[in-house]
Amino acid sequence: MSDISQIIKKSRKIVVKIGSNVISDNGTVNKERLHNIVDQVKHLMDMGKQVVIVSSGAGACGVGVLNKWGRRGDINYKQALCAIGQVELMMAYKEYFGDYDIHVGQILLTGEDFGDHNRTLHIRNTLFTLIDEGIVPVINENDSVCVDEINSIGDNDTLSALTANLWSADLLIIMSDIDGVFDKDPKTHKDAKLITKITNIDETMGSIDTEGKSSFGTGGIVCKIEAARTVNEFGSGMILLNGKKKDIIISALEGTEKGTLFACE
Repeated sequence: MSDISQIIKKSRKIVVKIGSNVISDNGTVNKERLHNIVDQVKHLMDMGKQVVIVSSGAGACGVGVLNKWGRRGDINYKQALCAIGQVELMMAYKEYFGDYDIHVGQILLTGEDFGDHNRTLHIRNTLFTLIDEGIVPVINENDSVCVDEINSIGDNDTLSALTANLWSADLLIIMSDIDGVFDKDPKTHKDAKLITKITNIDETMGSIDTEGKSSFGTGGIVCKIEAARTVNEFGSGMILLNGKKKDIIISALEGTEKGTLFACE
C-alpha cells in the first residue's frame, strides 16, 4: 500500500482544493471534469470522511457567461467577472451534488477573516455546522472585494491551507494540472523525475529547479509547497495530484496513480 493511499484511508477530515486549470479549459468550465470531482468527493464521503472543498474557477465561469469582458485587464471587470462566475460555479456544484441528494453551502473569505479571532471562530462554527448536517462547504476567496495586500489572501493554495488548519483537517488534497512535484519542470524537461514523498520541505526546495514562467514556476509549484509547509507545521499532511486525470483521488487511494505526499513526520 502506497504512502498516499495510507494517509487518505486514515484521514477523516479532508480539504480538497480544486485549481482553476483543473476546472477550466481555454477559459471555459470543463463540466465533465467538475462532475467527476464531485463523484470522487461523494466516494470519500461514502467512506465516512468529512470533506470541505476550496474551489477556484469563478473567473473562468464569468468569462464563459460574458466572454466580451474576457480580455479586459481592468480590475473592475475582473472582479465583476468573478461575481458573475461565482454564481455559475455554485450552480454547477449544486447540480452535481444534487444528483446524490447532497446540498452545498458557499463561504467567501478574505485575508482579514483569518486575522480576526471572532471571524475565525464564526467560520469554524459554520464549517462544523454544515458538515454535521451533511452539507458540503464550498469555499473561495471573495475576489470581488479583495483588492489589496490587507484583505487579499493571494491564491487558493494558501486559502486551502489556512482553511485546513482552521478546521483542524487531517489532510489537504490539492488538485492541480501537474502530477506532483518534480526535480525540474516536467513541461520543459523530459527527464524530470516525480518526487513521490517529501518529508523535509527546505531540503526539497533547495534541490529542485523552480525557475520559469509555467505553472511549475514561482507562481505555481512554490505556492503549493508553501501551502504544504503551512499544514505540515500544524500537524497535517498534504497531497498534490493531477486533477485533470479522471478518478485521480480514487486511483491514488487504490495505489494505481501517483502524486506527491508532503508527510508530517
